[in-house]
Amino acid sequence: MISQKTKYAIKALMALADEVAAGGSALTIEEIAQRSGAPKRFLEHIMLELRNAGYVGSRRGRAGGYILIKQPKEISIGELLRQVDGPIAPLPCLSRRSYQRCEDCPDEASCRLRKMFGQVFWSYLLLIESLTLADLVEEGGLPEMGVA
Repeated sequence: MISQKTKYAIKALMALADEVAAGGSALTIEEIAQRSGAPKRFLEHIMLELRNAGYVGSRRGRAGGYILIKQPKEISIGELLRQVDGPIAPLPCLSRRSYQRCEDCPDEASCRLRKMFGQVFWSYLLLIESLTLADLVEEGGLPEMGVA
């Protein structure tokens, strides 16, 4: 599962993308909190992380606030998940960026757990890596699906 922090980060980026699409400008932290449902105090930390990661910029002054500095189609949901929550692999031996050999596994090549979770994870990666913020904010960007 993704963390609440990641959900708030995605919702904040969606609010900023919606504002850009409507021809608007910067949003204050209060406006982002109201639109995303995130607590303001928690959101301040998230927005700082998103700014440091290069997703958003900030403006000072009367018309200040946060702005999206990347196009929604350039913001990968998979990359965002990693940025906010860290590795997304179900096993450390499957992580591309934070690989670690499993301590209790004598042989990765014959590990049945690695093989099974690897197949599931690669399918998940293909989907999550193909999604962008644009898919979340554009009407009809995502197909309807059932809830598991």
